[in-house]
Amino acid sequence: MHQRTVPGRARRALLTAAATVALVVGPGAAVAQAADNPYERGPAPTLSALQASRGPYAVSQTSVSRLSATGFGGGEIYYPTTTADGTFGAIAISPGFTAYWSSISWLGPRLASHGFVVIGIETNTTADQPASRGTQLLAALDYLTQRSSVRSRIDASRLAVAGHSMGGGGSLEAASDRPSLQAAVPLAPWNTDKSWSELRVPTLIVGGESDTIAAVSSHSIPFYNSIPASAEKSYLELNNASHFFPQSTNTPTAVQMVSWLKRFVDDDTRYTQFICPGPSSTSISDYRSSCPIG
Repeated sequence: MHQRTVPGRARRALLTAAATVALVVGPGAAVAQAADNPYERGPAPTLSALQASRGPYAVSQTSVSRLSATGFGGGEIYYPTTTADGTFGAIAISPGFTAYWSSISWLGPRLASHGFVVIGIETNTTADQPASRGTQLLAALDYLTQRSSVRSRIDASRLAVAGHSMGGGGSLEAASDRPSLQAAVPLAPWNTDKSWSELRVPTLIVGGESDTIAAVSSHSIPFYNSIPASAEKSYLELNNASHFFPQSTNTPTAVQMVSWLKRFVDDDTRYTQFICPGPSSTSISDYRSSCPIG
């Protein structure tokens, strides 16, 4: 367990904001103190707000055709409609083996309504393995930040990945390949590689207690245990949940996923309370965390 310091980009933004205020109001004027975190978005969180079907932001949606995509199979983009809050962090999400984005599409507007740009991808083929899905997630992030119609709404230094089943295994692959990512959220992840000792990206793994396809004893838990103790990590296990829990609205998953992304993509310490010591509910059979501080 360790304390994350304010990243260089935040320090630079704070210095710039302070200098701008000084220039505008002049010496000796009383001004409000600059916000501690320039990436903080939205109101102070509450559990009831996180459990709601939508967050504080209105959301718009646009499609990415397979023909316009490079390195992945197109998909859907969800983004906060407002332009008043500056840029947002972004996340790419992959469906699982044989599945399409529509199988987990509820995640798109749910996450975007809390202040993220989300791209839910279609894979090149539905049989693509985790390593390929990881590469496609990174290609989708590159498209999102460099070529998409919403690129001006995104802070390209604050990116994350997620996915279900082989897509979850793919999110581990992407986080391993691109350590500059701010977060990864594998859902019921499946991968033949059980060791992720090289991973440094803050990672939340969500598993289903009754999963018989990617059993937590041979997938989620070994993945979690292999991530070094020096990295930020959490493991959420859903009571009696099958492998397909992400394919319908799952509030405990949404609460932890939003909290994780807000904490590590937005550096928003207001959400630490939902990560450490963590949730307590009859719908949760196990929860473990390195407990981020601050």
